[in-house]
Amino acid sequence: MIYFDHAASTPLDPDALEAMKPTFDLHFGNPSSLYAMGRDAHGFMDRAREQVALTLNADPKEIVFTSGGTEAVNAALKGVAWALRERGSHLIISAVEHHCVLDACAWLARQGFQITQVPVDSSGRVDPNTVEKALRAETILVSIMAANNEVGTIQPFREIGKTCRSRKVLFHTDAVQAYGKLLIDVERDFVDLLSVSGHKIHGPKGSGFLFQRRGVELAPLVHGGGQERGRRGGTENVAGAVGLGEAAAKACHHLTGEKLRLNALTQILWDGLKKRLPEIELVGPASQEERLPGLLNLHLPGIEGETLVHGLDAKGFAVSTGAACATGGGGPSHVLLAMGRTKNQAKEAVRVSLGKSNTEAEVRQLLEVLPLVADRLKAMSTMWLDEDSKT
Repeated sequence: MIYFDHAASTPLDPDALEAMKPTFDLHFGNPSSLYAMGRDAHGFMDRAREQVALTLNADPKEIVFTSGGTEAVNAALKGVAWALRERGSHLIISAVEHHCVLDACAWLARQGFQITQVPVDSSGRVDPNTVEKALRAETILVSIMAANNEVGTIQPFREIGKTCRSRKVLFHTDAVQAYGKLLIDVERDFVDLLSVSGHKIHGPKGSGFLFQRRGVELAPLVHGGGQERGRRGGTENVAGAVGLGEAAAKACHHLTGEKLRLNALTQILWDGLKKRLPEIELVGPASQEERLPGLLNLHLPGIEGETLVHGLDAKGFAVSTGAACATGGGGPSHVLLAMGRTKNQAKEAVRVSLGKSNTEAEVRQLLEVLPLVADRLKAMSTMWLDEDSKT
């Protein structure tokens, strides 16, 4: 199987695995214990926290380890809402946020909070001016993702963060897709809260972190034990934190070179597909500088995305129709609908996302196979339409 779905998940980096191994046997102690084995485990956590903080220009004390991006997002949104509910009850998000943001805000709305969804343009981009106009006296948080997981659109999160800082409104960004692919500096970018998932950057599943700027008040999502400086109760996942720290350090260290490599491979793929399938469309920004490296959302008119995914799967290639957490939901992508695509167009999209394991040879193999599969599916569709017209 040739894997082209790195936006959904990534294989565990060998160095991350090696870093984790000692925490399974020799250093398995509880980090909250006072004796030597506990102190050793605590030391592993401290090192991982320092590794992560360094990648963001943050203080290690501002890093809260979580079970993944979804928990980090929920901790940020719900934590701010409950901590600041006496000051205000209004939150702003975009129409193309990940389901963990949308669902957390839907839950908050049922608790009496007010949620404003700002629109995006046809490339999936949020207009910072629209965000500024949506701010109210009672706005306590703006949450705009750093980059979209389905079409790769890089949002103007620094500009939005600057506006929020000037208006004394907290700014959270879901950086699950962007982290390790874009340079993020929480000081330069005016970020108060930031969420990351380990398995998107070749770290272990079940790991993630929330950056919580010093002085930002959050009501804990998980109570019990006082771990993570009272911000998240429960015995720490030492192995997960260690693997995440190693993966984060490695991903961010090689960020610039990997971006150039992935952009080159993506251009080869897009140029080749456009030549072989003139009707194909790129969904999202045309410029690579406005899109995450390695990610292409493709629209092939007349071919359902799920059908194309199954056809490529049969040939040994893994691609997706969009967000893995939404697969099988039955409905069209809310992201593509928000960008102005029709329901049929949204169902005719597939996402190809390259990662560090992909080679030019693999890209050229996909380039040969995808048009053949598409042509076969179009021929079958035409045949079915002809049969229907006879009945």
